[in-house]
Amino acid sequence: MPNKYAYGIKPIDELLTNDPSSVDKIYVRDNLSGNNVHSIFNRASDHKIPVTRVPPSKLFDLVGDVNHQGVVAAISEITYIEFEDWLIDITPTPQTAVLCLDEIEDPHNFGAILRTAAAAGITAVIVPKHRQAPVNATVMKTSAGTAGRIPIVRAVNLNQAILTLKENKFWIAGLDQNAETTIWNQKYDVPMAFVIGNEGRGMRKKTGEHCDFLLSLPMHNDVESLNASVSAALVCYEWRRQKLDGI
Repeated sequence: MPNKYAYGIKPIDELLTNDPSSVDKIYVRDNLSGNNVHSIFNRASDHKIPVTRVPPSKLFDLVGDVNHQGVVAAISEITYIEFEDWLIDITPTPQTAVLCLDEIEDPHNFGAILRTAAAAGITAVIVPKHRQAPVNATVMKTSAGTAGRIPIVRAVNLNQAILTLKENKFWIAGLDQNAETTIWNQKYDVPMAFVIGNEGRGMRKKTGEHCDFLLSLPMHNDVESLNASVSAALVCYEWRRQKLDGI
């Protein structure tokens, strides 16, 4: 029996487009109609995924009081890849970059980071086993169905994983608003691992000590910092820009 749910018209439509095998069943509010809903029915039919019309109370029982837009999908649980297993199959090149999340606890941030990482061509997202938001319905909704499109790698100890990445030719860059070097002024011409700190505490001190260098975002108008997912997006796309420009 599936124990994970995704909800919302766009996230489920994207799942049916990009990862239909992860969808086990779809529940649609009994009075819901429109072109988007017909599209979901058609895609589900193409992949022989059952769709059931249900009353609003059933959707509430499945996902609670959220903006599900009248559509909920039961999905196979996202499978994490253990760090040691992932590392065996990776051959780092200057085109390789990963994100290391240092205890991201907000599922909205986690989902947004996963979506950006997939869009920017990041190789994998590495998360700690503890004190990290799980892949749940909120993450699926925020990622708009992209969670699982790139590997989500789980490490028992993130700091130890960072040290192992260094041993495997990765350079580690931590985002720290007090750093003198900005993300625009650093070349990413080696395999990279970018460390994104916790929403409130930022990057842990010990984690920062393991970084090869620290990077900041230029800030103006007395703004102290940006949301973790926004910071991740900016560094991902600066890395991608440099790859596209051949830097």
